[in-house]
Amino acid sequence: MPSTAEPVSIDAVLATAANRLASVSDSARLDAEILVARSINMPRSYLFAHPEEGLDTVAIERLTETIDRRLNGEPMAYITGVKEFWSLELLVTSATLVPRPETELLVDLALREIPRGADWQILDLGTGSGAIAVAIAKERPCSDVTAIDASGEALAVAMQNVRRLDLPNVSCIEGDWTTPVTDRSFRVIVSNPPYVGDSDSALEELRAEPGVALASGPDGLDAIRRLAHDCSSIIDADGLLILEHGNEQQLAVADILESNGWRDIACFDDYAGHPRVTTARPRAS
Repeated sequence: MPSTAEPVSIDAVLATAANRLASVSDSARLDAEILVARSINMPRSYLFAHPEEGLDTVAIERLTETIDRRLNGEPMAYITGVKEFWSLELLVTSATLVPRPETELLVDLALREIPRGADWQILDLGTGSGAIAVAIAKERPCSDVTAIDASGEALAVAMQNVRRLDLPNVSCIEGDWTTPVTDRSFRVIVSNPPYVGDSDSALEELRAEPGVALASGPDGLDAIRRLAHDCSSIIDADGLLILEHGNEQQLAVADILESNGWRDIACFDDYAGHPRVTTARPRAS
């Protein structure tokens, strides 16, 4: 970005910023608008109403810093500190994954299973920012949602989102997968676990996000193997397990679930048409 004592108009700054961001973003203009608005601490609408207004040196410096972060691969959500998921504005940090639109399918499938007035116990494993847990809790206020994550930093973000959204029916617990709740039983268990292979080239593109929440063994399925084994002992007889996975892992996930005694295994496509979420029920008694 230009650094000058002379104010540069918002229109000119937007054009320059969008041009720079085009190499790393499919929504360069939108990203530019968000970052410019952030640099002057005003809403995006202000940019359209005052295109000729000049940005001073301080605002340009702020903008340059955030554009450099974006060019270095940092997600917009980490720069702004927020990400929309299920029409909720969530806090996110580099300790959590950025919630993806495809994960909304997992929430949708859970809500189809849980009646509106049901007083059920729901478990979200590997909650991260708490996106799945708070979305379910918001839609099903009579049910109790337990959210577990092994990362204390991630769990702190989830707890902030629970407080901001005023959701007394969500409990956040630090721990290793099902370990903190082995003495309990849940009607619905949901998880968006890590499912990228340790040597997958995709990890380089996602390097700004926590690797522990992305990679899971040579084939990316170690966490799902653990969940398939451990969840069978903490789910109600008529309960439902819902797992997100990679778009080429549906057959492997089905095999893992079947070998651990799960039944009624079904895979659902995300909104882009990719196999993304698999559901299963425990072995019949």
